[in-house]
Amino acid sequence: MTASDMALPAPSPLVSVKPIALEAPGRGKDLRVRISAPTTGDDLPVIVFSHGFGSSLDGYGPLADFWAAHGFVVIQPTHLDSRTVGLPQDDPRTPRIWRLRVEDMKRVLDQLDLLEAAVPGLAGRLDRSRVAAAGHSFGGQTASILLGARILDPVSGEEEDLSDPRITAGVLLATAGKGGADLSPFAAEHFPFMNPNFTHMTAPTLVVAGDKDDSHLSVRGPEWFTDPYVLSPGDKSLLTLFGAEHSLGGVAGYEIRETTDENPERVALLQRLTWAYLRHALGVEDASWAAARKELSELPESAAPMGRIEAKSGRTAGQAAIS
Repeated sequence: MTASDMALPAPSPLVSVKPIALEAPGRGKDLRVRISAPTTGDDLPVIVFSHGFGSSLDGYGPLADFWAAHGFVVIQPTHLDSRTVGLPQDDPRTPRIWRLRVEDMKRVLDQLDLLEAAVPGLAGRLDRSRVAAAGHSFGGQTASILLGARILDPVSGEEEDLSDPRITAGVLLATAGKGGADLSPFAAEHFPFMNPNFTHMTAPTLVVAGDKDDSHLSVRGPEWFTDPYVLSPGDKSLLTLFGAEHSLGGVAGYEIRETTDENPERVALLQRLTWAYLRHALGVEDASWAAARKELSELPESAAPMGRIEAKSGRTAGQAAIS
């Protein structure tokens, strides 16, 4: 299947407002947020997106713009680890960054009225019963916690449930796997909070991993990034992109310097598959995701695959190739 084979509605013009400052007592800085939405349509589902380490609300245009142009409201907070914030490494908040990120995402949902009012013409058009969390890299860990994953807190030594019932589905892009012995010495020293437990992550989730994503954070290689799929229960799908490194072809931005494996076709495929999956997982409609998986399973043997989709639930499992 090529990126153009999946039927899509025509993109809508979109409106994007930034920065919107949300008061955040105890955080030290207001939370700066970007919100993007199509100019047409009602009952719009919501995606709250968590950026990778160092990025900001200005990142991930290839995904945010596509989702917004095709019927989602996309909300992007800037976390405290962003280069635009410039938090010193010895700042007392640094060891709690992973948890403050989760609080940022929850604060966005707590103040959805303010965000909705900040976008001209958006009032009354959100479907607040359909909210997904998505994230890339460190942002994937943040989203996974909202979906039910638990982190072994290096300070307290305890795991706490920080999930949010308002979030019912997710997309995890290049998201770290198990901690402990699976971490490299560098990661164990600098990121001791990278110790997730996925056994409570029951929400429907699409996990995306690149088979060339050989991270310096783990001793296991690219398959480490499949842990959120392999180790979590319930309805899950795994998209493995062949030849993809950590940037998955360039999801972090439109500039070449923002990716290690620039591949516009891969990004286009990822845009469409994540869109179709979220419409399915949020209960908007199932036809797009079902059609995508059917087309993938019926590829001719001569087709050069771009990746593979696997799925599991309490009842069934299967896989299909992508070209």
